[in-house]
Amino acid sequence: PPQTWTNSINQANKMALLAWAKETGIDLVQINGQRRYGGPPPGWVGDPPPAGTEVFIGKLPQDMYENMLIPLFQSVGKLYEFRLMMTFSGLNRGFAYAKYSNRRGAKEAIAAFNNFEVREGCAIVVCKSTEKCELSMDGLATSVSRRELEAVLQRVTEGVLSVTLYTSPCQKRAQLAVLKYSSHQAAAMAKKTLMEGNVRLGGVEMRVDWLNPDLKQKLQSCEEKPSSSQVQGAKCLGVPKQAPLSPVLRNALDRLNTLCRRQYLGTPQFLTKCVQANPNGWLRFWCRVVIPGCPVPFSGFTWVRQGGPGRSGHEEAKIAVALQVLRMLGESL
Repeated sequence: PPQTWTNSINQANKMALLAWAKETGIDLVQINGQRRYGGPPPGWVGDPPPAGTEVFIGKLPQDMYENMLIPLFQSVGKLYEFRLMMTFSGLNRGFAYAKYSNRRGAKEAIAAFNNFEVREGCAIVVCKSTEKCELSMDGLATSVSRRELEAVLQRVTEGVLSVTLYTSPCQKRAQLAVLKYSSHQAAAMAKKTLMEGNVRLGGVEMRVDWLNPDLKQKLQSCEEKPSSSQVQGAKCLGVPKQAPLSPVLRNALDRLNTLCRRQYLGTPQFLTKCVQANPNGWLRFWCRVVIPGCPVPFSGFTWVRQGGPGRSGHEEAKIAVALQVLRMLGESL
């Protein structure tokens, strides 16, 4: 039977984990593909830690569990929460998140464990977590109201704080919703639920992704759609006024490649597609950047001008999206 097959995988390490949890009294809770310790841990008093206290841990051996990882990461600071992403078979998915009680703990973890060999020949990646809390939901039918959407989200997800509706910038006769959640974890779980649950509203299937900073900025410069009955009269996103990039910023691709190499995240892969061309020379691109060491790809829209002889609009789009990814990874420009 399938359950017997999954139980037989990595059995020795699973038994060691159970023995460790029993001996230490640590409680591990598995929900929807991730196993969690803490959040808050026993004896915690007060509010959760502020932003900047969580680290991303990548390139983990898939047969390694919390009995090895929690003591290791707790050796540099007090853990508020530890989340290990799991597969159906009981192996881990190769990455985890550790949230510390303060920012110093997170900095110490990055300094101590980035490129640290947890086994001979198995060096892990540890870097700052982006802790994103906002999602975009595109393709909503124009008949869907904010109240209706909020009711659905409260029923199928947890921690939703606000819902804002806009005219979709990339689909005709459709709406885009910005969903704000109480934490990165709540947003990640909501994204997983909405993407895998085939949730429909008004007979239309939606596309759910992390809210791209470039898209967020454009939406904020556009008036929020006042009601579903006024969709056709609402403002669409206009062409941004963009100043020429300085030579330093034009090195964004090199800087992103260097950062990913330094943090052992792998080589970024770019996918660009021109979706709109204006008579005044502006081109609108959909872009996606996949970084092997990051659990979620970066995607969104950007406006560019063709850079002149020898450089296509696609190259300009790559530079623009590389700048956004660098900002999201905490690089100062």
